[in-house]
Amino acid sequence: MDISSTELSFPEGAGDHFDRVKEVKAFDDSKAGVKGLIDAGVVKVPKIFIRPPDELSEDLKSPPVELQVPVIDLGNIREGYSRERVVNEVRCASEEWGFFQVVNHGIPLDVLEELIDGIRMFHEEDPEVKRALYSLDLAKRVRFYSNRDSYQSKYVFWKDTLNISMLVSDHLDPDEIPKTCRYLLIEN
Repeated sequence: MDISSTELSFPEGAGDHFDRVKEVKAFDDSKAGVKGLIDAGVVKVPKIFIRPPDELSEDLKSPPVELQVPVIDLGNIREGYSRERVVNEVRCASEEWGFFQVVNHGIPLDVLEELIDGIRMFHEEDPEVKRALYSLDLAKRVRFYSNRDSYQSKYVFWKDTLNISMLVSDHLDPDEIPKTCRYLLIEN
């Protein structure tokens, strides 16, 4: 299915004519993601991605806060730095922040850079390749999506995600992984 720029432009209706659910569904049904919008020639940010002005102005009134992303250091994990402590740090960072940085994990920098390149190449793939992996189903081990909660949230985040769940205890068929990053994930 070819998505034209008019199908993805989500024209803004005047006033009460904006149907957020309809626009979110059109975006989700396209399975093209944010990059698909750009590739289709959309030149105006669709309304579903724009934060409500009143909410944004409230945020701008708040004084700036110094924030430090949680850093979890695995360098001392074998030297008395207990697994339990690391698990607790991951849990706290996940609950309070939703993300964290891991340092001293032992993964060589060149492997990380190659993986980033592989992910970048995936996002440059033919839209049909990405569309085949597009899913909001959390049970799928390999999936491409833009937002998990776009129907519930006030606005949709301007992002695309390739999620590959590689739990140690499970076997993931290499053919499920996009070709652009398959060799990196299997060999490393």
